[in-house]
Amino acid sequence: MTHLVRLQFVTGGPTVTGEWADGATARRTWRDWVGLYGSDEKVVIRLAEDADDGERVLMAWERGHAVEASSDEPAATEGSGLPGWWRPQQMAYGGAELQYSAR
Repeated sequence: MTHLVRLQFVTGGPTVTGEWADGATARRTWRDWVGLYGSDEKVVIRLAEDADDGERVLMAWERGHAVEASSDEPAATEGSGLPGWWRPQQMAYGGAELQYSAR
């Protein structure tokens, strides 16, 4: 299985794609990209699993906040207990916790 992180600076625009076999690395990259670019309301960042039976979006960041993933599986949301929920106001990086203010 491959894990993909896709970044678009505008919806429908060119896409920067990262591809990893390790899901933890892909999730960390998604969080890092949200921290770097997520304050721009036009930015779209998605984390997905790509398997033989298709692609499944695990996490999505649009319009300055986390949104429900558009897949057959439930989205990772606060309190859902699903892996991957990330509270945008707090981000661990290199062992230190950083504060990130979402608009």
